Amino acid sequence: MSAADELLRANSLYASHFIKGELPAPPGRRFAVVTCMDARLDPAKALSLEEGDAHVIRNAGGLVTDDALRSLAISHWELGTQEVFVIAHTRCGMLALENDELRGKIGDAAADVDFLPFRDLETSVRESVSRVRESPLLPDSYGASGMIYDVETGRLRVVEPA
Repeated sequence: MSAADELLRANSLYASHFIKGELPAPPGRRFAVVTCMDARLDPAKALSLEEGDAHVIRNAGGLVTDDALRSLAISHWELGTQEVFVIAHTRCGMLALENDELRGKIGDAAADVDFLPFRDLETSVRESVSRVRESPLLPDSYGASGMIYDVETGRLRVVEPA
């Protein structure tokens, strides 16, 4: 069975019991999460989120990039979120990623791409939180906090501002 077949089969079972089709678009808990795409981190389970609770934005490294800021601006101005939680995780692959090594695997198409590797989790989280706080796309009242998820224990810890 292909991965697509597995997904469609799982979705059919999910849809057969689905009762949340009337949820409003604005997230009920009025917050967003920016976190890593790593498969070891399931934000819904780790944060006890249900459908309709929060916006979850995922990318490699859980970074507040220009695109994440675009999504947060829409989340706030159109859908009413009031804060964001930036959540990185231990043993992140972005800690060891080398731009030139990945560019070499991809070829010329990636010659000018910065894959945004980083060397320190706490610094990365602080920089992402600062990007939110300093963004002209969001009001000064928009909250931003940082955390690190431990992939071995499932626990979160707060990253204090510098």
